[in-house]
Amino acid sequence: MLEDVIIRSPGKNEDSRGWLSEIFRSDDIPKSIMPQMGYISLTYPQIIRGPHEHLEQTDYFYFPGVSIFEIHLWDNNPESQTYKKNHTFKTLDGEPLILVVPPRVVHAYKNIGDIAGLVLNFPNKLYAGENKKEKVDEIRYENLNDLRFKIKC
Repeated sequence: MLEDVIIRSPGKNEDSRGWLSEIFRSDDIPKSIMPQMGYISLTYPQIIRGPHEHLEQTDYFYFPGVSIFEIHLWDNNPESQTYKKNHTFKTLDGEPLILVVPPRVVHAYKNIGDIAGLVLNFPNKLYAGENKKEKVDEIRYENLNDLRFKIKC
């Protein structure tokens, strides 16, 4: 595993109506990664989002288990114990997953399922800062040939 990355199952409370899964609780996550905004994205089958990294932002992803995703992480923080190490794993169909990605960890995911998949993110920084007037904290690697990932479309 990579330093400061959190991967956990939030579990599901199921009954005859369906299921409920807690995305986050203020008493369950460190104040330093407390979300400042939230968004949801839909990713079509065989589509990749990323790879990119943030210099200051922590991403708090929630994969609700609607499709299956292959997730790629690469530690790009020279001060980390796991610098330059990779970690790749898959979500489980029907099982929610929480993934917390700290600054300087390059991340990407690909929907490898047969249906469109949902991903929610609750980052601890506002996109483009207050009133969207700051530089976006993002370094993108989509067009880099020498990736430390093996992501294929």
